[in-house]
Amino acid sequence: MTKIVDIRTKTEDELGGLLLDLRKEQFNLRFQRATGQLEATGRIQAVRRDIARVKTVLAERSRAAAKA
Repeated sequence: MTKIVDIRTKTEDELGGLLLDLRKEQFNLRFQRATGQLEATGRIQAVRRDIARVKTVLAERSRAAAKA
């Protein structure tokens, strides 16, 4: 699980890459669950929350840039 402090220190390019990696991991976890190979079921929720955190920070920065 990624902490919000760690996410806020990254640049927008790094956040985009992190978001892409998290979405790939989410896809792989969903695929494992569908085939019955998933062992760490809690990881799905953790990845979903990490994706939400990254998207929240990106949205905050977008709003701040629009105001400036």
